[in-house]
Amino acid sequence: MTRFDQLYKEAIARVFHEGEDVFSDRTGFSTKALPGFTFEMHPSQGFPLLTLRRIPIKLFCAEVVWMVTGQKHLEFVRKFTPIWDDFAEADGTMETAYGYRWREHFGRDQLLELVEHLRVEPTSRQGVVVMWDPASDGLMAPKKKNVPCPFTWTANIIGNKLNLHLIIRSNDMMLGNPHDTAGFALLQAMLAQELDVEVGKLTISISHAHIYEGHYDQVGELLEREDHVHDEIFCRLPEKSFQRALQADASLVDELFLMFKEQYHPAPPVKKMQIAL
Repeated sequence: MTRFDQLYKEAIARVFHEGEDVFSDRTGFSTKALPGFTFEMHPSQGFPLLTLRRIPIKLFCAEVVWMVTGQKHLEFVRKFTPIWDDFAEADGTMETAYGYRWREHFGRDQLLELVEHLRVEPTSRQGVVVMWDPASDGLMAPKKKNVPCPFTWTANIIGNKLNLHLIIRSNDMMLGNPHDTAGFALLQAMLAQELDVEVGKLTISISHAHIYEGHYDQVGELLEREDHVHDEIFCRLPEKSFQRALQADASLVDELFLMFKEQYHPAPPVKKMQIAL
């Protein structure tokens, strides 16, 4: 199995065996949960795309391109997946869309400013991008269809390598985590290419790592997959991927998908897992 497969197996085993039983008032489901969980990865040594079960590659590729565009309307991403429809408003938009919050919501283009900032000042420690709006998210604010789970990330360059540190307030380890990990690793690769540096460390810190009760059987199945063999996967981006994403180039999604698909030979699927909304 790949480096990420092994890391992921160790993570879900810890959450499953060491986690506290916590009932979620919001979802109505029980979970096994651990606080303060951190992954450290080096995507240049093997892209963190889970092969212990099949992950929908085109989904995370399309989402990353959509995020970079800064759009809050779902029109672009709906060409590839309907997964965000449950969180959309009647007009087909999502106010909490990550890319929109990076580029528009706070009256400042955090994403493009980050790139220019690190280009001008590569030793900076102030490359912070935020998705959480304290004026309207969480705490005692009125409930809404969606609030960001990944809520901030930082990027810095050390030793000519771009490092990305993602903070997630709440992470479904069976459905959300593999998807988020692959997506932000792809974003990291795009930013590194744009800045003409190498890909460094990807760190993901999770405040509340949990496994839903309806996924316990699937956890057991994945933990038993000891004999799964898979070569490391490498992210070889098309040229100017970040610039093409800025232009909402749908063909980039297809090229990214094919690049990963050629290397991807996952283990058999597990029983379908329900998403807790």
